[in-house]
Amino acid sequence: MPRRISEPLGGGLTRVWDVSEVLFEAHTGFQYVLIGRTDQGVSLFCDDERQSTEASQLVYHEAALVPALALADRVRRVLVIGSSEGVLSQLAVQAGAAHVDHVDIDETAVRACAEHLPYGYTPAELGRAERGDGPVRVHFRDGWDFLAEAVARGDRYDVVVIDLPDENTDPAAQHNRLYGKDFLLRCAEVLSPGGVVTCQAGCPALWRNDTLRTAYRRFTEAFPTVVYYGSDEQEWAFLSARPDPVADPVDRILTHLPGLPRTPVTLDAEALRAGTTPPRSVRTQAASR
Repeated sequence: MPRRISEPLGGGLTRVWDVSEVLFEAHTGFQYVLIGRTDQGVSLFCDDERQSTEASQLVYHEAALVPALALADRVRRVLVIGSSEGVLSQLAVQAGAAHVDHVDIDETAVRACAEHLPYGYTPAELGRAERGDGPVRVHFRDGWDFLAEAVARGDRYDVVVIDLPDENTDPAAQHNRLYGKDFLLRCAEVLSPGGVVTCQAGCPALWRNDTLRTAYRRFTEAFPTVVYYGSDEQEWAFLSARPDPVADPVDRILTHLPGLPRTPVTLDAEALRAGTTPPRSVRTQAASR
């Protein structure tokens, strides 16, 4: 049955999605998940917010991961927190990672994505990842607890990716604590030398940039090296950071980009060069502290 989803964008603003066919719908215990067909192909919605679509998911996922891959000293071990679709895990392996831990608290959402999305894990790939048969290992765990145990074990990762639904004001939303400065510092504890933490950081549009402004403040308080990247073909921004000072991190990214084992499909050096200056309001906020 066709459906309309009203996606909140900001105060008094919504975007309406026409869903011609619902493929999956459930309250998972953590969120309301709907997967359906839209004019952008099969699309994933969580709590009525678009998370990814068939047409644009690669733009999003490469923007989330490629700057971090090029900023890191090496890419052998990667930790992905969230990202139910599994695309980031696949891209990390294609970029040379020999070990990827993918941690997501919502088992129902991950299984639904594998079953119904034409991108990311297939059911067979997810099964292998659950068994640890291959470079990707899926853990249906709370990211906070997984990081605490990883710190205690002395585990180390070259890249840590945080890819969660947008931070919100709902006190019951368990994912909000994974945006905080304490969680960022915990991520830094499991980094190898030269490692990078990267995070989805919201939207740069003036009328919905609260998440970005907050995330940029937290990142610059926690890390001496922070790189902003605003996708030129999506409405999202991303932050990558290292706990050590790097004199010109954007130049480092541009220098290392051609040597990545996998050539990005949706971005290049020109896009990265143009997209690494934060919006003026974000820069002004940071400078006034």
